Amino acid sequence: MKRTAILVDGAFFLKRYKSIKKISKLEPQKTADDLFKMCLSHLEQKNEKYELYRIFYYDCLPYNKKQQNPLTKKTVDFSKTEIFRFKIMFLEELKKKRKVALRLGILDDNNRWIIKPAKVKELLKGEIKVEDLQENDIKFDLAQKGVDIKIGLDIASLALKKQVTQIILVSGDSDFVPAAKFARREGIDFILDPMWNPIKPHLFEHIDGLISKIEKPKKN
Repeated sequence: MKRTAILVDGAFFLKRYKSIKKISKLEPQKTADDLFKMCLSHLEQKNEKYELYRIFYYDCLPYNKKQQNPLTKKTVDFSKTEIFRFKIMFLEELKKKRKVALRLGILDDNNRWIIKPAKVKELLKGEIKVEDLQENDIKFDLAQKGVDIKIGLDIASLALKKQVTQIILVSGDSDFVPAAKFARREGIDFILDPMWNPIKPHLFEHIDGLISKIEKPKKN
C-alpha cells in the first residue's frame, strides 16, 4: 500500500479554517477534530487507498509575556488572552490524535507595536489622524521563527529515507518550493492542499497535484 505524510502549516490552516467556516471564535476540540478529519480525507484518492504515515502540524506556542499598549498605557497580559487559551487547548487536543506529531517553532518578540494594515490605509488616505487610533487598531509585532525550516527538513528527511511515497502539504505559501523540488527529484509524489486559496500560476510546475479537502467556501 502506498504511504502518505500530511504536513500542515498551522498558522495558514487556522486563518483559512476561520474564514471558510465564517466563525468569530474557534473551539479547540472542534477545530482539532475538523483538522484531523480533513487530513484523513486525503487518504482516499481516485479509487486508491493510501496508508497514513503521520500528520505533522507546524505552529508556535502562543506569546505569554506582558506588554504596555502605547495608546492606552494599559498593560496587556498575553497569557490571559482568548488567543492564548485557544492555542494551548487546541495543541493539547491535537496531541491526543493518533499519528499526529507537533513541530513547534517560536514567536520572535520584535518589541514593538504596529498599526494594523487597514488603519494604515485610512491614515495614508487622510480619512483618519493618528490621534483617532483606538486600542484595537494596533497590535504587538510577533513573527514565527523556525517553522519553515522544520517543514523543509521534514520533507527532505521523508524523501531521503523513503518513508513515504507521497507528501501532502496544507499551505498557501510559496516558501515550500525548494523542498518540493528536492522531494520530487527523489521520486516523491508532492500534492498541495491550499484550502481553496488561489495559488500563483508558477507553483503548478513544482507540484504533482492540487486538491482541497475542506468544504468549498460559499460565495457571498
